[in-house]
Amino acid sequence: MGCAAAEPAAEGSGASAIGTLGGTVLSAIAASTGADEAIGAFGNGLALMEARRKVEEKPEPTYGANVSSAPPIPSDPSQMPPASAGSNGTTIPRHSAADGAKIFAHVPASHEGSTSILLTGIALPPPDAPQVVKDVINNANMIVGRPYVWGGGHASFYSNSYDCSGAVSFALFGGGLIPEPLTSSALEGWGAPGPGKWITVYANAGHTFAEIAGLRWDTVGDENGTGPRWHLASTATDGFVVRHPPGY
Repeated sequence: MGCAAAEPAAEGSGASAIGTLGGTVLSAIAASTGADEAIGAFGNGLALMEARRKVEEKPEPTYGANVSSAPPIPSDPSQMPPASAGSNGTTIPRHSAADGAKIFAHVPASHEGSTSILLTGIALPPPDAPQVVKDVINNANMIVGRPYVWGGGHASFYSNSYDCSGAVSFALFGGGLIPEPLTSSALEGWGAPGPGKWITVYANAGHTFAEIAGLRWDTVGDENGTGPRWHLASTATDGFVVRHPPGY
């Protein structure tokens, strides 16, 4: 796929894992940003991983909605409800526990300009990105791996589950770009027409996703299952309305 992956460290060797990770991140971004910025991005990445761990240990509360009333997630994807606010994707088994313990850093295979680095599921914003873009990325990082539930993230930004437009809304909210959660249909008329330099939202009546600093923010299924997460690969955009926040 054209991405760089760190070799896994020997089991039980924390120092080796950090050393390998540092080498991978530095080699991925030092050429374009310089050693100081690379080290700063690496430190930020470790902080984000710790923040994500804390969030997963204690999920944020749901405000304005009864969590217990959320519909159960069907085990059979064919039984999932139609997604007027998003796509259900396809459930695929997760990696093994051993694979999950490995540390990987990736960059998109082909993308012009400054891009984020995907560090074990967490996006590291480019050092030269505007603060608004960094805030959007960091907010999205907080809900990586939450389950997909149709309508999730619409009663309130803060939820224990999200659908596609709820996940995109939560990310945009982090940068102060929207005041309330928006449906896919509402996102068709949001912002300005066409792609943005840093943030592009693709929306239609059935689904929405975003490309943010070179990575795709989406809820469709992959090897990790469904729900909000970052993807390295782009996807087909035929039939989608293309919008962006003015200035970004």
